[in-house]
Amino acid sequence: MTALATLADMQQAARRRLPKMIFDYVAGGAGDETTLAANRTDFARYRLEQRVLVDCSAQDLSATVLGRALPQPFMAAPVGFLGLCAPRGEQQLAAAARAAGMPVCLSSFSMASIAELRAHSDGPLDFQLYVLTDREVTAALVDAANAAGCGALYVTVDTALTNVRDRDVRNGFRGVSRMTPSMLARFALKPGWSLPMLATGMPSIRALDPYPQFGRGALAQAANLGQRIDRTLSVADLAWLRKRWPGRLVVKGVLSGADAVKAREAGADAVVVSNHGGRQLDPAASAISVLPEVVAAVGPAFEVLVDGGFRRGSDILIALALGASGVLLGRPIAYGLAAGGAAGVARVIEILRAEMMATLALMGLASVAELKARGPAALRLA
Repeated sequence: MTALATLADMQQAARRRLPKMIFDYVAGGAGDETTLAANRTDFARYRLEQRVLVDCSAQDLSATVLGRALPQPFMAAPVGFLGLCAPRGEQQLAAAARAAGMPVCLSSFSMASIAELRAHSDGPLDFQLYVLTDREVTAALVDAANAAGCGALYVTVDTALTNVRDRDVRNGFRGVSRMTPSMLARFALKPGWSLPMLATGMPSIRALDPYPQFGRGALAQAANLGQRIDRTLSVADLAWLRKRWPGRLVVKGVLSGADAVKAREAGADAVVVSNHGGRQLDPAASAISVLPEVVAAVGPAFEVLVDGGFRRGSDILIALALGASGVLLGRPIAYGLAAGGAAGVARVIEILRAEMMATLALMGLASVAELKARGPAALRLA
């Protein structure tokens, strides 16, 4: 794993290991992937402020995010079909995350249920929810997350419908409800991936197994789940969730200050500035470019997280300086998992921590707390 020096190396290792269809599902975006690209390139708007003649020998990356004291200010974002990146992928992620003190947010489109993940790990867990037209199923998913001791419920609000993702269309991965001979043939070309996956049995979205209306197997369940996401979702539904959910309520998929204020007024405890990893509206604003607007709109007392395009420790530090309390990592975690299972995820965390510590020291800062106190003054516009 030490040969994988950067997250870009992890991505290439994942590309080599995964079938093209699975890799493209993880790596791809909507439309011309303009938003996907902007999530990365817009970090170049900022430069870090260098300071010298400061003792930074005692470094501290700890931060408090959503009421949790964490050893580093980043966590695993919800990623659908994560269990297709590696056998029992969610469980491997949970094991690596627990060792690092990193929270995991389980996607509604996961191969493991939240109860299974809790049985596997006593580390910090959260759950990501799509509000469905069937409120009974929605309520059952919320109650299962509560029973598993999840600290936060992330309600995704930017996916009332799924935009066209050209890579998935070309690969025949869009709208299919069962494996086709062509899929099986392509999977067989990657025996290092397919044989271990085959040993785990037919994948399914385990949280939906009790509901026969969603079908059998991950593809049928995902297709039916996507069709049942409520397109009429409004602030009234957030109020309903606020009454039912006792923990932190986080609204994920906000790209404007006005929408962040609406979420706060509906009872949310935090928002995630996110464009769904460039997988929904295209072209849309990058997450990092919208972050200052959202922070200014809701004020310092309201918590703002961010995801989208983070590939370096310096990217995380830019977001923290702009007012984010923490960062969610999606594709980097998926790539690490595909490249090396739990060890790959641990290596991703190790790389980011090392980059953050070196960068903070070169900025004349000893801790994340000092960076947050300095705020935007720690940055320069390019």
